[in-house]
Amino acid sequence: MEFSIKSGAPEQQRTGCVVVGVFEPSKLSAAGIALDRAAHGYIGKILKSGDLRGKTGHTLLLHNVPRVAAGRVLLVGLGKESDFGERQFRTAVHHAVHTLDQTGISEATLCLSAPVKTRDNAWHVSQAVTVASDAVYRFDRMKSKHDDRQSGLRHLGLLATGNADARNVATALKQGMAIAQGVNLAKDLGNLPANVCTPSYLAQTARALAKEHKLAVRVLDRKDMQKLGMGSLLSVARGSVEPPKLIVIQYQGTGSKQKPVALVGKGVTFDTGGISLKPAPEMDEMKFDMCGAASVLGTLKAIAMLKLPINVVGVIPATENMPSSTATKPGDIVTSMSGQTVEILNTDAEGRLILCDALTYVERFEPQAVVDIATLTGACVIALGHVASGLFANEDALAQELLSAGQVSHDRAWHLPLWEDYQDQLKSNFADFANIGGRPAGSVTAACFLSRFTRKFKWAHLDIAGTAWKSGKDKGSTGRPVPLLTQFLINRATRT
Repeated sequence: MEFSIKSGAPEQQRTGCVVVGVFEPSKLSAAGIALDRAAHGYIGKILKSGDLRGKTGHTLLLHNVPRVAAGRVLLVGLGKESDFGERQFRTAVHHAVHTLDQTGISEATLCLSAPVKTRDNAWHVSQAVTVASDAVYRFDRMKSKHDDRQSGLRHLGLLATGNADARNVATALKQGMAIAQGVNLAKDLGNLPANVCTPSYLAQTARALAKEHKLAVRVLDRKDMQKLGMGSLLSVARGSVEPPKLIVIQYQGTGSKQKPVALVGKGVTFDTGGISLKPAPEMDEMKFDMCGAASVLGTLKAIAMLKLPINVVGVIPATENMPSSTATKPGDIVTSMSGQTVEILNTDAEGRLILCDALTYVERFEPQAVVDIATLTGACVIALGHVASGLFANEDALAQELLSAGQVSHDRAWHLPLWEDYQDQLKSNFADFANIGGRPAGSVTAACFLSRFTRKFKWAHLDIAGTAWKSGKDKGSTGRPVPLLTQFLINRATRT
């Protein structure tokens, strides 16, 4: 879908449909008042009839409104004016765009005249773009008959308020479109079945992305990992016939003297649990266990489109976790690339085993900061549900950067403890430490495990097990945390 910034009065917009908001109870927003005034009270009379009360996300489509240039007017509920905030704005945009996409309207103008008081016009524009893109996203690549209907919404104009800073709004539009493209890439990769999206497929995608945006890419195979001593990563790959890959993709947005930010994404393209086999119900959703890897590729796409003046390296350890006669067994001890030994008490705690070698590998880039992203623990889902990603860090300043980026992008995280007290749960009688620490604080002990491989750099860990995908009737990848990571890098690039 295409986007553009519009100017002028709402009633003068020559488009298929103009969208305005309605607060509860049936109170028009500023843009709605302008339309109603031009229409000599036509819209107000309809609202008085009770057809739309203004509940958040409810919509009402009007045809042939008098003295309004647009062919149709879509009224969208904003909820109570006193409660109007970021969530209500995003919900209203999503429902409005979804409604438009289901009609024969190919272009529309969204009037942003009911702003969130704590946010500027640039924020509204960027959010409108990412939310609208999400509302029209469809994944039908694997169906025999694609949805080729021509009636979907193809262009959305965004009418900014009169005091909008044109330069900031234009920048926000570009950022929103780039983030939307990155999110869509991450969604597509996550939604593909595991028999298509293999470690080799992720490597092919990285190569294609590198070719499109002139990035540097290198893919390490099993022999390369053996030479590097990546015994922990390779232990997870032992049970599968699919060859593992370590994908390294570099974006050079500024001089070579600037140290890069490293993004490390868990790429388990299917997770059976290995010998510690998962229960059958909902195991199909374990194709989403590579969403950390997908978010790295999506973020690199976004920042490459924006040409951010920052250096970034993405590292993706990719493998399947399968049970077989060659698979790693509970009780096995492996030696990581760092030289530390790990007793594997549960083969279903495999994400940390591939990430730890990748974290050691990124030391060679002397990164200014490292963020790993992983669908790591069910315990994080229990702790935070499906709203916030879990955030751990060995430096509070880095954690605060990510939290702030999450607030701006509305892709939020919550800072959890990484205290030394939890490390005792990883003690082992036979190796340097175990790969699990028992049921208590499972997401914390997983982060504690990773922290043992991050002592040489500033590091943060995002546990996205609860936010990377949705289940049920809306099953599918969310593309998170591409918005958070991209905003984090935008902020860093602006600061430097």
